[in-house]
Amino acid sequence: MKPTDFATHLTGFLSIYLPRQKNASINTIASYRDCFKLLLRYCQEQKGIPVEKLSMAKLTHTLITDFLEWLERERKCSIATRNQRLAAIHSFFRYAQYEEPSGIFHFQKVIALPVKKAPKPSVPHLTPEAMKILLSRPDKTTVKGRRDLTLLSVLYDSGCRVQELANVRVRDVVLSNPAVLILTGKGNKVRRVPLMKNTLTLLQHYIQDNSLDQDWKKDYPLFVNKQHNKLTKEGIAYIISQYVGSARKTSTSIPEKVMPHMFRHSKAIHLLQAAVNLIYIRDFLGHENIKTTEVYAKCDSELKRQAIEKAYPDIVNNNLPDWNKDASLLDWLSSLK
Repeated sequence: MKPTDFATHLTGFLSIYLPRQKNASINTIASYRDCFKLLLRYCQEQKGIPVEKLSMAKLTHTLITDFLEWLERERKCSIATRNQRLAAIHSFFRYAQYEEPSGIFHFQKVIALPVKKAPKPSVPHLTPEAMKILLSRPDKTTVKGRRDLTLLSVLYDSGCRVQELANVRVRDVVLSNPAVLILTGKGNKVRRVPLMKNTLTLLQHYIQDNSLDQDWKKDYPLFVNKQHNKLTKEGIAYIISQYVGSARKTSTSIPEKVMPHMFRHSKAIHLLQAAVNLIYIRDFLGHENIKTTEVYAKCDSELKRQAIEKAYPDIVNNNLPDWNKDASLLDWLSSLK
């Protein structure tokens, strides 16, 4: 059977365009792939279109709109997830219009589908005090405890994404002055983030304890599980959840659920509160656009209050008189029925 134009374009999009031309990360490619798996399932189960007969002509803007509504209604996806799936479809159709210019009018109808507006959630993060409590939970007298303390400290202090941490190799830790951690982020972009003194000390001891300072181990994963395999995102999330449960027994400042990305959010908020320039925070976090970093500035109400207090003089006088000593006011209040 001759492959359809959709099958040809989708194969080129996922196998060649995204990894080779766009240099997209493995996670981005996996997310886009999952979107099209859902679309294929929707077309077959809801529209009665077999996968082998699905063509670009059948993927109309009306069908795509119905698919997005199905995601929300039947699969209970959030608006953010709906928009994420639409972003993948937009990217695919932009690719297709260059591969097949004759269908450009049809393709641009799909590209013109707007994202759905959604209330912007607040950025979940921990206070400095809560972060200190959480980092105090690992048992430093055990090998596992020292590994976990080092892992959590690096996750917070570097502001890295959890997948970036999972991918760190021993050679990516530069202990010489200046001490830095080399991270490979989205789009395989490499950045170097400074290591603070305490985190540097933890890493030095961790590398020595685990004999990772030998040249032939430079390409080993920095953090491994009991089977000596590289820790996964799920494994790191599990480690965090163990200490969250322990910390909540002694402190109410720890949220019930702490995801790995909250460490990154917390670092960004704490840098802002320390008056670090937003441009430096953008580079530190590896954001491509400053608008992404501005989210943190918008969510910190305490920072806003401090900025307003510095910008404006005290106009409202807080030296109010004691109304209990105002006889005329007391007489008037007494006359009220």
